[in-house]
Amino acid sequence: MLGIYKKCVVAKNFWQKLPQPFFCLAPMAEVTDPAFRRIITKYGKADVLWTEFVSADGLCHPKGRERLLPLLQFSKLERPIVAQIFGAKPEKIKEATKIICKLGFDGVDINLGCPDRSVEKQGAGAALIKNFKLAREIIRSAKEGAGEMPVSVKTRIGYNQDELETWLPELLAEKPAAITIHARTRKEMSKVPARWERIKRAVEIRNELKSQVLIIGNGDVVDLADAKRKAKESGADGVMFGRAIFGNPWLFNKSRKFPTVVERLRVLVEQTKLFEKLLSKTKSFAVMKKHFKAYVTGWEGAKELRAKLMETSKAKEVEVLVKAYLNRL
Repeated sequence: MLGIYKKCVVAKNFWQKLPQPFFCLAPMAEVTDPAFRRIITKYGKADVLWTEFVSADGLCHPKGRERLLPLLQFSKLERPIVAQIFGAKPEKIKEATKIICKLGFDGVDINLGCPDRSVEKQGAGAALIKNFKLAREIIRSAKEGAGEMPVSVKTRIGYNQDELETWLPELLAEKPAAITIHARTRKEMSKVPARWERIKRAVEIRNELKSQVLIIGNGDVVDLADAKRKAKESGADGVMFGRAIFGNPWLFNKSRKFPTVVERLRVLVEQTKLFEKLLSKTKSFAVMKKHFKAYVTGWEGAKELRAKLMETSKAKEVEVLVKAYLNRL
């Protein structure tokens, strides 16, 4: 299904061919799945897409791989697309990267910033900010497994406090193709405003060290105009969007403003059908409920429709409800 046994042939560093500033979509668990990525690509293509993160350890285990491969489905139209993995064992990171390469991805990204407790318990994600030596070893292992496929990193400005001045040079020393920096610490989560002045400082540190690594800023980006402004003010090579994509797959479409209620509901049905087609054997239908909340909000009558959608368990039920609602408008 995914061409895992194909010869690993990847175009050389696609990052160097991107326009600047470029705009990309964050890897978000239970959000940027194959169904939603296809919808986003159809209605407003980002310059770079990421998958949801998957466990490197899981990919290296036959049963785990069988469960995770459906999450790594992608279409040609989604390119360039980067697969994100997490883990704390360099040998597993290397093996998983080889698998990612065989799947035909344009790049692999190492998660060094996820605050999820189950991820941190493994010594992975944001926990690696506390272990510079292991973080660097993991990046090196990924590069060994990647061949010519570019390796990038996504992280935060620190763990309990801002450690950008010491943390970033460690990462730059391993020469990944790009580093995405969420402008908050792990402790802050998303509870405080993103500090984009620290993205500006990250660019300065990169330049002071005469590094060629691309810097991507992330945090509190609301639309393309905001992204362009943040890129100009910080000097970042790229800007990553996160929560702004919720309920708005038109986000990256420069010729479109926020869609009408009718458009939103029709695309919601389309996404639900895709989710059922691509992921019904892998994910619970309940995953769609966060999308129901995002699409169906902001107008009179939305609350009642949303409540009914929350009771559905099949794409057909969603379609029937939405059609009936639209016929009454």
